[in-house]
Amino acid sequence: MQNPKFLIPLLFSLAIPILFLNDFSAESTFCPDSMATTTTLGGVRPSQGSQNSAELENLARFAVDEHNKKENAMVEFVRVVKASEQVVAGTLHHLTVEAMDAGKKKLYEAKVWVKPWMDFKELQEFKHAGDADGSSPFTASDLGAKKDVSGPMLQAVATNDPVVQDAANHAVKSIQQRSNSLLPYELKEIVHANAEVSEDFAKLNMLLKLKRGDKEEKFKVEVHHKSEGTYHLNHMEHDHS
Repeated sequence: MQNPKFLIPLLFSLAIPILFLNDFSAESTFCPDSMATTTTLGGVRPSQGSQNSAELENLARFAVDEHNKKENAMVEFVRVVKASEQVVAGTLHHLTVEAMDAGKKKLYEAKVWVKPWMDFKELQEFKHAGDADGSSPFTASDLGAKKDVSGPMLQAVATNDPVVQDAANHAVKSIQQRSNSLLPYELKEIVHANAEVSEDFAKLNMLLKLKRGDKEEKFKVEVHHKSEGTYHLNHMEHDHS
């Protein structure tokens, strides 16, 4: 049997690289840059703060200032109309901004990429989305669809769009209020959604899968999203397909 004293140097030599690897792993886990490189693109969600919060206003003003520098423009910030965010390597802020351009109120869609740990902020996109006092108060970011030049038309929209999800939740509440059931309806899935932008409201046609107790039901609904931001369930019917 070997003398235990001769094993001590061997065990010590093996322990050093193990400790080194542990330290390296810990640094890789908690380093912000490492987290950034492994973060995958996330879904767009409503911004965590209020639309009138100082942070969102500062981002919107930054977007307007950067646009003015790049395009030699004189757009003046007015307010943040809508804000959502997307987790990327940092946060990509989607902003709908109302601004004055040549004495006229206009809407712009801006995307600002922020990485706080690097003190990094960059304007990714800034584009005109319509007149703020014009006939259509909705933008592409509201619905994922725009009004066709020949007139309103239904277009397929993303079911994870915040406006679509809010409309679906409103429909579920309205269906619950109109039913005599004591069991609450639960939204399981927005199967598909179409939107049509009209003069002063947007019409959303959706197929919803709901759950009530152990039973699943499908409803075809039509929800109107008015310019002031309210929702109204205009029509509903069971889908037996």
